[in-house]
Amino acid sequence: MRIETERLVLRPWREEDAAALYQYASDPQVGPAAGWAPHRDVPDSLNILRSVLMDDHTWAITIKGSDEPVGSIGISPGRQEAERGEYEIGYWIGRPFWGQGYVPEAVRALMSLYFSFGAGRIWCAHAEGNDKSRRVIEKCGFTYRFTAPWTAPIGEVRTALYYAAEAEDFDD
Repeated sequence: MRIETERLVLRPWREEDAAALYQYASDPQVGPAAGWAPHRDVPDSLNILRSVLMDDHTWAITIKGSDEPVGSIGISPGRQEAERGEYEIGYWIGRPFWGQGYVPEAVRALMSLYFSFGAGRIWCAHAEGNDKSRRVIEKCGFTYRFTAPWTAPIGEVRTALYYAAEAEDFDD
């Protein structure tokens, strides 16, 4: 499924995206903020495409006019007890695209889609200190709910702040 916004196309990941994925996901300022290690090489990115990103609920973020992925967004069942039976959105974008409003645009598009599917509440979280992610969450209308320990994919236990948005309050 493709999702289009004013400036973006969210599309399924493909194996041929490995080099573009590596270009942005190898940046040491991108992955560690989200709890995952920078990609080591293109074969590492290909493996991550196959094992993580190529699923029905994860999209490559592309800028209209270019099919090159510059980030990723996905939605999955919530992992914390308070999120049971509900969805959580996760995202990242390459550093050259920070501060341009692309991630909030992608998050709002995904929220709109899942609320239209009948989701009553959607969650989003960020690791303590990840202010860029916090600003995205706040711009998208999420409200702080609780703080809890989170084990990042790299194995570190971090403090995460969880936010929720209600379908009845969403006006996109």
